[in-house]
Amino acid sequence: MRNRQRVAGYYFVTDAVLSRAGNLSDVRGAQSAGVGVVQYRAKQGSSRALYHEALALRSICREALFLVNDRLDLALAVGADGVHLGQEDLPCLIARRLLGPDKVVGVSVRSAAEAREAERDGADYVGVSPVFSTQTKADAGAPAGLEAVREVRRAVTLPVVAIGGIDLDNAAEVIRAGADSVCAISAVVCASDVEAEIRKFQGLFRASAP
Repeated sequence: MRNRQRVAGYYFVTDAVLSRAGNLSDVRGAQSAGVGVVQYRAKQGSSRALYHEALALRSICREALFLVNDRLDLALAVGADGVHLGQEDLPCLIARRLLGPDKVVGVSVRSAAEAREAERDGADYVGVSPVFSTQTKADAGAPAGLEAVREVRRAVTLPVVAIGGIDLDNAAEVIRAGADSVCAISAVVCASDVEAEIRKFQGLFRASAP
């Protein structure tokens, strides 16, 4: 699937609780920085409120893929490019059946076995989470560590996204472990200039290119 090629470099995930400027401003900054993926993650608020915010964010993402976290219904309602699913969400097979072959389905994994299952079930990429200890997701669980990134990288041909406790101090080693993409939520949305912070992460990928 050609959209898999866009899951590379910095992967942006919204967080309205941590954000200094708000989701709309943050996504505009991510768009300006040239990210390939914007994931809308919102755990609070009514379905109606989330729908209207997702619709507004969707209109900003002219170049980036716009994905919705967990909520397949919301992704369908706003015409998102796809959905990102956790292990407790709808199975990847069902999401693929409902979304069709041209939409993007990402799946969070913690092991090579889960990654292989996601690939068999039609996922377009897998997200290893959490790599390090994180405070941005209360139910994230214990850190999987860099070895999990290496194991998942060896297990699948899909793009591998790393998330959880990543910042500018450790992102380079995550990339060396095999991540095609990294997400660092608090390191970016808590900054005064979201676009500038994203560009710093993108620079790490350019530096690691052969």
